[in-house]
Amino acid sequence: QVQLVESGGGLVQAGGSLRLSCAHSGRTFSNYAMGWFRQAPGKEREFVAGISRTSKSTKYADSVSRRFTISRDNAKNTVYLQLNDLKPEDTAVYYCTAVFTYFNEEVYYTANQFEYWGQGTQVTVSL
Repeated sequence: QVQLVESGGGLVQAGGSLRLSCAHSGRTFSNYAMGWFRQAPGKEREFVAGISRTSKSTKYADSVSRRFTISRDNAKNTVYLQLNDLKPEDTAVYYCTAVFTYFNEEVYYTANQFEYWGQGTQVTVSL
């Protein structure tokens, strides 16, 4: 069983930055593609960013592609999401996700493709 624990959320002013982390445990991290989703109050959960198992490929939602960066450190079993130039519309609970991919380098971006989810970390951006 895989466990995912997010950290790094908080309250930040518009234009500020945050770095989210997600610690993966329970299985071999490098066999999993990872992703980040977010859910704002009253809205559906949406894809933010995804990364393949060895960082060969990444994918971003159009709304964040020039501001957010996903990365991973397979030696530390951790995936990161760097959030820059934050806007009030980025306010949401951010969720880390994982899916077993073994040897392929695919990036996944739909919620039903992912097997494991963290509990989420709140990001609030004020004006």
